[in-house]
Amino acid sequence: MHQFVSGEELTELLAHVDRFIRDIVPQLPPEQVFYEDKDNPATLKQIQRMGDHDPWFRELFTDGRFREVAECLLNGPVMPKNMQYFNKPPGVGQPTPPHQDGYYFMLDPCDAVTMWVALDDVDEENGCVRYVRGSHRRGMRDHARTKTLGFSQGIVDYPTGHDREAETAFPANPGDLLVHDAMTIHRADGNRSATRTRRALGFIYYSERAREDAEAHTAYQHQLAEDMKFQKKI
Repeated sequence: MHQFVSGEELTELLAHVDRFIRDIVPQLPPEQVFYEDKDNPATLKQIQRMGDHDPWFRELFTDGRFREVAECLLNGPVMPKNMQYFNKPPGVGQPTPPHQDGYYFMLDPCDAVTMWVALDDVDEENGCVRYVRGSHRRGMRDHARTKTLGFSQGIVDYPTGHDREAETAFPANPGDLLVHDAMTIHRADGNRSATRTRRALGFIYYSERAREDAEAHTAYQHQLAEDMKFQKKI
């Protein structure tokens, strides 16, 4: 959806992102803020649960147009689950492994959507999102642990011949909105640009029909945080 956020609304959004990074990020627990180099704040790559820490972003996430789109696509009431910030810093931003969000979500049925609104001009050089067309209809693929901070699971047999044929790059401009089903396979290359960031916000909504295996999800997140601390990634 081109220019889903535009004009003064986009200017305000960017200002609040800058404010959040300046004022809120230094107070967050390490398992909710990831850096390519944890000793270099300029390499900030991911923030989790923004709506939990700031009323402006909470309202945007729970009461704004993003939720309305999610309810339309999921054909009913939704549960706002997580609002995230993503960045691939210039020159050091790493690839995002191919994955299906539903593998992380642990839902039955897997009725959920992820929204991704670009904050920068995003293209193949600085790591635009790449989707595999029709993959949301082809079932859940096997995943395994990766070494990528912030994306701990990746598809083990990617790419198949079908993946190669169906993969499509999605460049975006600031304010453009991408939306994908939780079963859609997607990935992104690293940021090869020497000067340009690749910033975006993510909005995750579950259908109220979906049931989360909360115990398993909590246990996984706890173990993942412990592993990252042990490996000195956070």
